Amino acid sequence: MIILAATPIGNLGDASRRLIEVLENAEVVAAEDTRTTQRLLQALKIGNRPRLVALHDHNEKQKAAELVALAAEQDIVVVSDAGMPAVSDPGYGLVAAAVDAGVTVTAIPGPSAVLMALAISGLPTDRFTFEGFLPRKPGERRQTLRMLATEPRTMVFFESPSRLASSLADMGDAFGAYRRIAVCRELTKLYEEVRRGTASELAAWAEAGVKGEIVVVVSGAAPVEISAEDALAQVQALVASGTRLKDACAEVAAATGLSSRDLYQAALAAR
Repeated sequence: MIILAATPIGNLGDASRRLIEVLENAEVVAAEDTRTTQRLLQALKIGNRPRLVALHDHNEKQKAAELVALAAEQDIVVVSDAGMPAVSDPGYGLVAAAVDAGVTVTAIPGPSAVLMALAISGLPTDRFTFEGFLPRKPGERRQTLRMLATEPRTMVFFESPSRLASSLADMGDAFGAYRRIAVCRELTKLYEEVRRGTASELAAWAEAGVKGEIVVVVSGAAPVEISAEDALAQVQALVASGTRLKDACAEVAAATGLSSRDLYQAALAAR
């Protein structure tokens, strides 16, 4: 089988007993960076010396078939530099190929920067969306943020320290001046820090320079004030464009706070 193994995102004390046991017995480990994985094995005092195979963004398509064939005969442990493989890290292509080939895939759960940042942000956690890294180019980044301006769920982003200030400024332009944001830095590490405020407040702080791994958590858009008649019109427009009625009702309900069931019944009655 293929075993996706979550590794510490900073604090080595977060390495689980299962992770250590699996690495102690692994024959083959597919690693995002073999040098980083060698250092992890040493830091965890693991005596085993498995065969390390590089699996990164530039070779995953080529390596997937080879590793899946090998996993049909023996266990393959997959690790990224930090956190869970396949979540904004290499691994998705390998998992997809394994599923297509009927090879079993499992995971050793563990540290997650996404979930930790969400949990400590102070923002709603009942519904959220992970957006990964924003585009590097300013124009593409602003377009992406404009598309997310009406997203009602809490949003989680990764960002580099060098682009944090400009991304926060763009969030202020796209989401408005009063949207709540939490910037979580160096999670589980010695200088762990959470800054909360508006986009403009946090952008001004970040302008002075920020270091470390960054996760940005943004509150979702408030429901739009809209009449039932206008909401029904939106549903009908979505259906006319090819969206299933049920999906159209769910989309409009999420954006307006109205009942999806009521919108569905109203749409059927209006036919």
